[in-house]
Amino acid sequence: MTVPTIRPQALAELCQRGEKIDLIDVRTPVEYREVHSSYARNIPLTELQPTALLTERGSQSEAPLYFICKSGGRGRQACERFLAAGFTHVVNVEGGTTAWEAAGLPVRRGKKAMALERQVRIVAGLLVLLGTGLGLSVSPYFFGLAAFVGAGLIFAGLTDTCGMALLLARMPWNQVQSTTCATRSATTCATPTQTQSAPMDGNAAKA
Repeated sequence: MTVPTIRPQALAELCQRGEKIDLIDVRTPVEYREVHSSYARNIPLTELQPTALLTERGSQSEAPLYFICKSGGRGRQACERFLAAGFTHVVNVEGGTTAWEAAGLPVRRGKKAMALERQVRIVAGLLVLLGTGLGLSVSPYFFGLAAFVGAGLIFAGLTDTCGMALLLARMPWNQVQSTTCATRSATTCATPTQTQSAPMDGNAAKA
């Protein structure tokens, strides 16, 4: 499935020209709190529902939706969900927040957090180590745990879809209770001075 993309600089230029953009950051609330594009609002990938979001947007439901994550993978998955639901006006931001920040574009910063990708590597490594240790000391059947994790990593690499990441994203340490309202509705909860940011037009972006 081909997913349309846009460079961070090009998206920022659209905003500077006065075009309204709806940029959705699909990382976990904790990742979003650490650093995010000043134009983005947060709806985690685990909570993203195409029908509900399009209903929320109302008259703007046919306007393009832009998705951003850390490096592009989760943003692509978000686009694929909407394409599968029949909504084609979706665009993934190339390189995600990492590329956005590297380009010197405006961001908002908060409390440091461990990236979801790092959490996946740590948990996968621990499971492999545990399976190997138990396989040597208890029963060879435990080697199956290490093999299962290895197969899962291969699948994730081939499909760019990681079940472990989706599971970890739902864990309490990846949630921020105070941002629940903003993840649901940018129009009723967010203001330009809050950590959460609503879709902004070009004039607001220059402020």
